[in-house]
Amino acid sequence: MERKKHIPVNEVREFVVNNVGKHPHDLTAQIAQHFGITRQSAANRLRKFVDEGVLEAEGRTKARRYALRNFVEESVTQDVSDHLAEDTEWRNNILPYLNDVPKNVLDICQYGFCEMVNNVIDHSEAKKFIIAVTRNVLGINLVVWDFGIGIFNKIQRDFGLDDPQHALLELSKGKLTSDPDKHTGEGVFFTSRMFDEFSIVSKTLVYWTRKSRDEWLFDFENRVKKRTGTVVTMEIANDAKQTVQEIFKKYSDDDFRFMRTHVSLRLATYEGAQLVSRSQAKRLLARVDRFSEVMLDFEGVSTIGPAFADEIFRVYSNNHPDIEIIVIHTAPEVQQMIERVIVENTNKGGVLTI
Repeated sequence: MERKKHIPVNEVREFVVNNVGKHPHDLTAQIAQHFGITRQSAANRLRKFVDEGVLEAEGRTKARRYALRNFVEESVTQDVSDHLAEDTEWRNNILPYLNDVPKNVLDICQYGFCEMVNNVIDHSEAKKFIIAVTRNVLGINLVVWDFGIGIFNKIQRDFGLDDPQHALLELSKGKLTSDPDKHTGEGVFFTSRMFDEFSIVSKTLVYWTRKSRDEWLFDFENRVKKRTGTVVTMEIANDAKQTVQEIFKKYSDDDFRFMRTHVSLRLATYEGAQLVSRSQAKRLLARVDRFSEVMLDFEGVSTIGPAFADEIFRVYSNNHPDIEIIVIHTAPEVQQMIERVIVENTNKGGVLTI
């Protein structure tokens, strides 16, 4: 017979909440192993969490699957019209479901939601869109889905870019807008960095970023059904510590001007191709002269060619000595190529290697 162990309920609850997403099918075994109790005792505790509304369960015995239960699941479909206002949508359809949310989290939700709805109003060319809010014990999920032209296709069209992936790269840099009289082009940049996870899905392209600053581009061509319009998803934990002001400050100068950008080179890499040419480097550096500091993130890039490196760290650096280029997450071969160019360049411009 098992000797009864006293394990605080809150301790088990915290473990369950943090692990149910990773172990939906074997959560019972995970609890039993972690706390040193029998599977039966672990199953009994899970049953109580289901009864309390913390979890939901599907299936029987070994096929049972657990997930966090959403205590808020609301959505509404709206017409896009001249009378539509993002702040009204926020007050009427989102804010009522965010009771007791910490102020910093609420501020981020308001900023991101309003920016994304404003993009629908001014740029999507949609007649209808959907907004949704979901909450569970971990956090908040906001969705803005319009049925318009698609964000990457619109940027490609308005700026005469090569393809939708090129449009995504430009969007990720910030300060991109087809209507500068009404917009600064900062909304997506800052929103994607405020939330714990942020994604844009349009047609077959998926842009996904998370708080750790990983940025991913997925192309699901011929693998999944194309997504109509643009779907923006924003997720944040209830106990998130970041603030709107903190994110603004991170990318602004002393006068609070948006002067720092973060560019993921992964977004400039096409499937089956390496970063080797001057044309690729020029595409990567387009419009970064609008900033005083440019962080080039080489995460996921294993090698670069000499012409690509020379165009950035000699040609561009010499022509733009007032722009500081910072490189991060460089693989050994990438680092060696950059250092080779810098050593050979007597005028290093504003290159800083981290």
